[in-house]
Amino acid sequence: MKGKYKAAIALVLLFILLPLTLLLTLAYWVPTLAGIWLPSGTRIAMETSPRLTRHALKIPDLRYLVGDCQLAQIKNAELTHPSRWQLHIASLDIDSACLNALPASESSSAPRTLAQWQSMLPYTWLTVDRVTLSPWQTWQGKLQLALTPALQTLNYTGDRVEVSARLRGQALTVKRLAVRLFDDQPPLTLGGEFTLPEIPQGVPVNGHIQSTLTLPQQPGLVDTDLEWRNNEGQLVVMARDGGDPLLDLPWQLTRQQLTISDGRWNWPYEGFPLSGRVGLKIENWQQGLENALFSGRLNVLTQGDAGKGNAVLTIGPGRLSMDNSEMPLQLTGEAKQGDLVFYAVLPARLSGALDDPQLAFTPGALLRSRGRVIDSLNIDEVRWPLAGVKLTQRGIDGRLQAILRAHENAMGDFRLHLDGQARDFLPDDGLWRWRYWGDGHFTPMNARWDVTGHGEWKDNAITLTALSTGFDQLQYGGMRMTTPRLALDAPVRWIRDAENPQFDGALTLDAGQTTFSGGSVLPPSRLKFRVEGTEPTLFQFKGDLRADTIGPVQVNGRWDGERLRGQAWWPRQSLTVFQPLIPPDWKMKLLDGALNAQVAFSAAAGQGFAAGGHGVLKSGSVWTPDNEIRGVDFVLPFRYRDATWQLGTRRPVSLRIGEIVNQVTAKNFTADLQGAWPWSEGNPLILSDVSVDALGGKITMQQLRMPQHDPALLRLNHISSSELISAVNPKQFALSGPFDGALPLWLDNPQWIIKDGWLHNPGPMTLRIDKDTADAVVNDNMAAGAAINWLRYMEISRSWTRINLDNLGVLTMQATLGGTSFVEGKSSTVNLNYTHEENVFTLWRSLRFGDNLQSWLEQNAALPEARCAKGEVCEERK
Repeated sequence: MKGKYKAAIALVLLFILLPLTLLLTLAYWVPTLAGIWLPSGTRIAMETSPRLTRHALKIPDLRYLVGDCQLAQIKNAELTHPSRWQLHIASLDIDSACLNALPASESSSAPRTLAQWQSMLPYTWLTVDRVTLSPWQTWQGKLQLALTPALQTLNYTGDRVEVSARLRGQALTVKRLAVRLFDDQPPLTLGGEFTLPEIPQGVPVNGHIQSTLTLPQQPGLVDTDLEWRNNEGQLVVMARDGGDPLLDLPWQLTRQQLTISDGRWNWPYEGFPLSGRVGLKIENWQQGLENALFSGRLNVLTQGDAGKGNAVLTIGPGRLSMDNSEMPLQLTGEAKQGDLVFYAVLPARLSGALDDPQLAFTPGALLRSRGRVIDSLNIDEVRWPLAGVKLTQRGIDGRLQAILRAHENAMGDFRLHLDGQARDFLPDDGLWRWRYWGDGHFTPMNARWDVTGHGEWKDNAITLTALSTGFDQLQYGGMRMTTPRLALDAPVRWIRDAENPQFDGALTLDAGQTTFSGGSVLPPSRLKFRVEGTEPTLFQFKGDLRADTIGPVQVNGRWDGERLRGQAWWPRQSLTVFQPLIPPDWKMKLLDGALNAQVAFSAAAGQGFAAGGHGVLKSGSVWTPDNEIRGVDFVLPFRYRDATWQLGTRRPVSLRIGEIVNQVTAKNFTADLQGAWPWSEGNPLILSDVSVDALGGKITMQQLRMPQHDPALLRLNHISSSELISAVNPKQFALSGPFDGALPLWLDNPQWIIKDGWLHNPGPMTLRIDKDTADAVVNDNMAAGAAINWLRYMEISRSWTRINLDNLGVLTMQATLGGTSFVEGKSSTVNLNYTHEENVFTLWRSLRFGDNLQSWLEQNAALPEARCAKGEVCEERK
């Protein structure tokens, strides 16, 4: 009896411990048991045993392997059954590279229909929080499935893609498919109705898809329409604004190949309209991507001012593969935009995996262009040899070259070369080292120029490590500058960092001697400056300019990509340093004085050059063989814009001269100038407050306005005639006493320089004729000699002279004199009326006033009335 109890207890323990043991060892026996139904060569593995709770089965880890390749991995799965089976998975990772290792199916039985597969589905909810398919990790998202034999629904949500669809029998409805291809563009979306084949192999039997989407660089919405039945269909893409379809692809599909024949495309945007046709054939498409054979042809039609262009892209025949594609390509033909023409012969080969393709240009690859970029710049030829250059996702690799020949009608012709080596280069990533050289003509200044240098673009840093460019000369008008040249003092570096960009460098511009047609010479000059900023279109500069002892002129400013702004300071410097600028023929020596200046300037396209500032000269002195100028004070405030000088801004241009010493010594010269040069009616030029002490009196002019409507009145106040005669130094006569006058001055009158001017004496004046001159007249002409005798010594009590001077230099004077003549102890009243005409241009050259006066007296003198002694009878003489 005791043995029966032991057997019963053992049986009970077996029924209790056996399930518990099997449960605890799931990780060991379940993979082996599952291998019975899995395809040959595949298996599942678990690192941690599943756990069974009261309401769920939890599987921490499950891997599915094909040989040694892990095809899929599930983490933190939980199976429950609230009302139907519900499977929740935290993550599912699938490696697409292992799909190629799956064994081929050996089953010879007839394939199941779609309805049979659906009938096998349990009532299930499946949720995967994160599905990742390598190597396309950017398309990861959350998957939700609701399955019944009658209806299957799918929702997939990720950063890049969204899908919402349902399948009822053979009817598939895609409510929404949204794919975000570009970060800065709205997603591509579509939806439609499909009929799946009875046996789920190949494409749907028929279907119709309509969608509205936005294409990159396209200004409006685009409508798509895809419809097919059985083995043929058509895809049409239309812009909302109408016109020709952007894409029209009729296609046919058989079990052997997919054919797109006589497809059309059109792209009318971006100011460069393109259009063309496309044909594509994919053979063995049902055998998968690895075994499909692609071939096709795409042509591109362009039109510009230079005419129509046609380029053809030939594709294949070749293969696209997840591991190693092999696809020959060739682009041949020409494209035209505006006045530019591009010529291409570009054979290439596409290879490598689809997720990391490589496009390599083969020998003979060459891109050329010619035409006109702008109205005056003509591209004779530009060549880009591309043989050996490779394009990958990592960038450009290989030798990059460019050769440019061009000319500008007014500026001249030039030639530039660029040669460098790139290694996995993309903008701000990789390395590109280059060197460049070139030369040309600069026609406006009769010069040849050249340039050479080298640099590199490494990651986000562009560095110009060497530069040398210059002219053999610059010649314009009467100016000639020899060998100006620009070179680097320190590398120019541009760090293209979004948070901390930087641009800096140092340069020197050297120039040889500059000569001017008048004989002036500027010594060799040097401008050294630094640039600092964030980019080549936004930087500040600072430097100084020296020319032997002239300078330094300090310069700084900024460039913002559109406008150049700056200031220049010329610190106070001795005037004598400018002696080389004085032509030797002038025989002028700068003795003393100091100069300083300050200028602000700007330059921009459409505005031109503008500047404003002031210059100051203090206590200047100049010596010449004929005169000496002392105590020159000159203040020049100015503005310059649109080829117009505005002289005197807040205050007039001011000129003050202490003394001018020559034949006539002048002192205290003052003049103010304000207005525009060239002047206009709305912006005249005004010379005012002109005054000078000379000839014992003062000469003044209140205002001269240009353009001139009224004469400028030049006033003579208490001018000493004796000082005037002493300056002229005639030997035939002498004159003493003051005179006043007013000379209405014209500068732009078609006839007159002085019109209706006058002179008169406010006090007594004395006239003396040289004895030898008077005796000579008496001996030559008795009648004139009698008149001359009365003028040997004459006291003039009143005089009035009217003066006119035309613009040919003809001076006309009409004078009336009244006074007393003293001859041989006798006095007589003399009234003299005369008219005198002289060309002052000739007179100024000769300065022979005495001879002219003698000639006039001989011909025009009137005899005075005789004053006789008391009781005597005297006859009147005329």
